Amino acid sequence: MHEHSVQTSFGEGLIDEVREGLSQSQKQLSSKLFYDERGSELFDEITGLSEYYPTRLERMLLRSRGAAWIRSFEPRSLIEMGAGSADKTRALLDAMPDGAWYVPIDISASYLSIIAEQVGAEYPQLTIAPVEADISDGPVVPDGVPAPSVVAFLGSTIGNFDRAGAVRLLKGVRDAITRGDRFLMGADLVKDTRILERAYNDSAGVTAAFNLNVLDVLNRELDADFDSDAFEHRAFFNSDASRIEMHLVSKDEQVVTIPNAGGFHFDAGESILTEISCKYTRASVKTLFDDAGLVLEDWMTDASQWYAIAVGRVAR
Repeated sequence: MHEHSVQTSFGEGLIDEVREGLSQSQKQLSSKLFYDERGSELFDEITGLSEYYPTRLERMLLRSRGAAWIRSFEPRSLIEMGAGSADKTRALLDAMPDGAWYVPIDISASYLSIIAEQVGAEYPQLTIAPVEADISDGPVVPDGVPAPSVVAFLGSTIGNFDRAGAVRLLKGVRDAITRGDRFLMGADLVKDTRILERAYNDSAGVTAAFNLNVLDVLNRELDADFDSDAFEHRAFFNSDASRIEMHLVSKDEQVVTIPNAGGFHFDAGESILTEISCKYTRASVKTLFDDAGLVLEDWMTDASQWYAIAVGRVAR
């Protein structure tokens, strides 16, 4: 799941994207549909659940290992891809030297205005240079950003990309950094399947509500006629693909109509794939970096080895 908490704009091409996704043999929807105002509130709730460990572990790692690493590296700029509310990033910002730049990049203008205001007030010694952009092809870095830079991609958001998408994004990172720069990436690690599945099937049903909220978004945005009571949340670890998959499963045979897109037939038990969350090992992250032209330079994990922050650089 993404580290998001403010409403995202869904864009003009939404109806075409939804039509195409629901026309696949495995119906699918973009995970960006999670993050309307209600979905963002639910996700914030998820990050505080006892079963959902990634946010908690990453914050701890950033405080204990990331901040010390920043102090030793002394970057002149911190560029954050998919910055969201920049909550956990505070640990890194605390360690940045005076006069450094913070460049939050996000597709949501509403995030960026909040970040610019809040972070600017908290860190008057830093220059805040927000960039509104999609990060799926790598960071968009404005002119004048001082070197050396650290590019951060946190929240294990890399897991929401399939392999081709992840390599494309990391190639974009490689193209955006030079030899003196570094790349920090959060990665959720392979572990006991029960722990993984519990994180996406919490006992309070918050993740189920978060998943089903996608249907309410489509009803509101596209005037669709989904009945959320006719679908149920399912999340499981696909060991062959090393990823959690979140699905919405049709309880009965039904037809859903979306004006200007058509009718979509569901068999009983047929599902819509709403999100993937790939889980990694050190070896699989290294392979991903290798394929993108990056070198895995350092590897920081928590004591349980449930979560990691990978440090990359361009090949010399």
